[in-house]
Amino acid sequence: MNKIEQLKYHYTQILHLLGEDAEREGLLKTPERVAKAMQTLTRGYEMDPVEVLCSAKFEEPYNQMVLVKDIPFYSLCEHHMLPFYGHAHVAYIPNGYITGLSKIARVVDIFSHRLQVQERLTMQIRDAIEEALHPLGVMVVLEAQHMCMQMRGIEKEGSVTTTSQFSGAFNQAKTREEFLQLIKR
Repeated sequence: MNKIEQLKYHYTQILHLLGEDAEREGLLKTPERVAKAMQTLTRGYEMDPVEVLCSAKFEEPYNQMVLVKDIPFYSLCEHHMLPFYGHAHVAYIPNGYITGLSKIARVVDIFSHRLQVQERLTMQIRDAIEEALHPLGVMVVLEAQHMCMQMRGIEKEGSVTTTSQFSGAFNQAKTREEFLQLIKR
């Protein structure tokens, strides 16, 4: 039995446990649709972010900040498997090598398409860029809304969680402040 079939079986069981009739017309294809959706939402497990960054790694003497901001992302909270979503702002200061700009967004995509917590997601993005490029510094800021806080539990709609991770040159307040000024809306 392949992954989709296995997931489909378990989602059918979940529908039964919830008190639903998995055989009624509106739910007949739901287990398969959910199984396929989960495969898409967790596709990041099958990709190597460092490999992606290195696939477009170029020698370049540029040594000022490279910032890709407002990268949209969608993830699933590992505690409730409910979505959280927002924007990532990622900067690095090259140390002889740069990468394709789309690769930065792809790294965000890879890690966000795994079961996550925002804090770990922030660190993983930073760590992958450090490992692949060995830059002078990396800074990552994520701003996200969590459906586990909005739909259940505390039910606080519109609250935004911000996390940050930085290394190297971003340990200097002046460099960090430049980054923060650049991402202000």
